[in-house]
Amino acid sequence: MRKQLYILIIGLSLVSLSISKAQEIDPEFDPASSYFIDTDELKSNPLFIPGVNKKDVFWSKTVIEVIDLNEKLNFPLYYPIDTLRVETYRRSLYDVLIKNIKSGAIEAVYTDAYIREKRTLKDLEASLIKVDTTDLGLEQFNANEPVSAQYITRRSITAADIKQYILRGTWYFDKRLGELKYRLLAFAPMAPDVNFIDSSEDPYQNLIPLFWVWYPEVRDLLHEAKVYNPSNDFNPNSFGDLFEARYFNSLIISEDNIYDNRQIKDYLKNNSLFQLMESNRIREWIRNKEADMWNY
Repeated sequence: MRKQLYILIIGLSLVSLSISKAQEIDPEFDPASSYFIDTDELKSNPLFIPGVNKKDVFWSKTVIEVIDLNEKLNFPLYYPIDTLRVETYRRSLYDVLIKNIKSGAIEAVYTDAYIREKRTLKDLEASLIKVDTTDLGLEQFNANEPVSAQYITRRSITAADIKQYILRGTWYFDKRLGELKYRLLAFAPMAPDVNFIDSSEDPYQNLIPLFWVWYPEVRDLLHEAKVYNPSNDFNPNSFGDLFEARYFNSLIISEDNIYDNRQIKDYLKNNSLFQLMESNRIREWIRNKEADMWNY
């Protein structure tokens, strides 16, 4: 019995020694992960995507898709919205974008999907933050008195307000490889107008793109931003992995066409069923293009 007690004491001392060593190695020691020490200095890089020669592109079609964050498969792009209840590495895609825009890591965002005009952080504040005055503040203003800070309300768009993401990408057939491939070009978070975000209207009725991001410029940042992996807590994915593996469900809303790239809803109005059928028709037409290339 005494021998077993000695063994137990020695084991506990070794465990405490290993924890203290972990604290010395990592100054930002997390008690919840005291048994795992990251000593690998090698940094993973995004999947290498080689350039494509224009001569090798036999056919291409550019489409615009919408990712609905209300669908379960798309939850990794939406959650977490309460960052106090999760690990520090877990952040929603919107929070990752805003953090890097404010820090300057993302140097430019744009006004549309065709990346024609840049927007500054000051320009974004008008579409992300609403500053309003309460009735008591208006009374002070009308009486030519300074408005107290307690009567000024500020409402910012958060990750919980993002309803969709809109993507612009190109499907192309590489005749050298004999494969149909996809390249994501740009994407944007979709949310209600901040000036009417708390109204009683359906939040899906008037969604607007807050800003557009050119995907090749943020690819490295999205690879570093990790996403919760429900299959393996110890091996999280990254946002870059989700986009490049197309691990999401989307709906095509338009394809490049001769009619000023009009959307499906512009020629199939007030009929959601026909719009969905048209979207699926375009998707299947693109998928069958690869098989059709081998038919003579």
